[in-house]
Amino acid sequence: MRYGIVGNCEALNHALDVALQVAPTDLSVLIVGESGVGKEIIPHVIHDNSPRRREKYFAINCGSIPEGTIDSELFGHVKGSFTGAINDSPGYFGVANKGTLFLDEVGELPLATQARLLRVLETGEYIPVGATEVRKTDVRIVAATNVNIRQAISEGRFREDLYYRLNSIPIQMPPLRERGEDIVLLFRLFAMQMAEKYRMDKVVLTDEAKQLLMRYKWPGNVRQLKNITEQISILSPERQITAEMLAKFIPQDQETTQLAPIRSDSDHSFENEREILYKILFELRSNVNDMRREMSTLKKQIEDVQVSAPAVSAVPTTVPTVPTIPTIPSIPTASLEDAVAEEYIEPTPELENLNVNDWSRQALEKALARNGGNRKKAALEMGISDRTLYRRLKQYGLDK
Repeated sequence: MRYGIVGNCEALNHALDVALQVAPTDLSVLIVGESGVGKEIIPHVIHDNSPRRREKYFAINCGSIPEGTIDSELFGHVKGSFTGAINDSPGYFGVANKGTLFLDEVGELPLATQARLLRVLETGEYIPVGATEVRKTDVRIVAATNVNIRQAISEGRFREDLYYRLNSIPIQMPPLRERGEDIVLLFRLFAMQMAEKYRMDKVVLTDEAKQLLMRYKWPGNVRQLKNITEQISILSPERQITAEMLAKFIPQDQETTQLAPIRSDSDHSFENEREILYKILFELRSNVNDMRREMSTLKKQIEDVQVSAPAVSAVPTTVPTVPTIPTIPSIPTASLEDAVAEEYIEPTPELENLNVNDWSRQALEKALARNGGNRKKAALEMGISDRTLYRRLKQYGLDK
């Protein structure tokens, strides 16, 4: 009763025996079990029966510390290393030197923090956040998780080398549904605690109620049983609880274990999130490929327009020759917004001997004249964008 351990289940007794055997050593221990089975009891047993029992003991829930501050919490930091670091901090590995650290929910640690933890386990060395000097610590590590670590390793969420380093001594905590009559003993303990705390009569179970209690699968394990016992103690007007009365406090689906997060279909698998990310990446890659194809087509169109621009077919000997493939400055290749395929207009006879700029200017002037000076309509007729039209007007001095 010192640690609140009640029951005589073989699996529970084996877990306690392993804890007592490993306690005198400095080996790392990994406790595995579903949420609510009482994994936090084992580290206390190990620490209290070890040579470190007179030193400090810290229990840290790794899942409750924000990712941005967890390195500082564990390994400390120096003043000014980040916003809000007004003083030096030794971190848990500093203050727990010579003692024991219990890392609960170790499966929730970020990968970068896992690498730093691995170094501490192997060498006893760590570097505080923002520091440059290596520090030493002598800390016994006991870790626990309700995550399927092997699945987390396959998904890249947990380092395999850290798993083997933590798993020097594995301890498996049994779920409540496998503990048989221990369920009734625990109910009796919690009912007695409620009666003493609130000075009320203790609730007791009939034989039928006890059978119903043992048939239920308890996905929330000991934590769920304690909550239900407290509810019955407070809300039930009767002190003798029948099966009918008990059924009102437990879920109707007695076979479900859906809350048990150690199952392979647990909420920790991140399979749906991974599929969504893959889908987004594939869509992004498809969009990039589409943009490349459009840019290639656009570039070819621009080159075709440049090649098909009117060249001077017959040039008098007294007139300087004009390049056969003139460059049309009004069609930029770097702007996607202005990259609109423009219709090629067959030059009229009076324009044959004009250079490209004169031809383009006269075509623009005629389009404006035909549309009564309406620039939008002129641009539509020429098959160019409004912005391209305005730029050409400015280029030829027609924007006045």
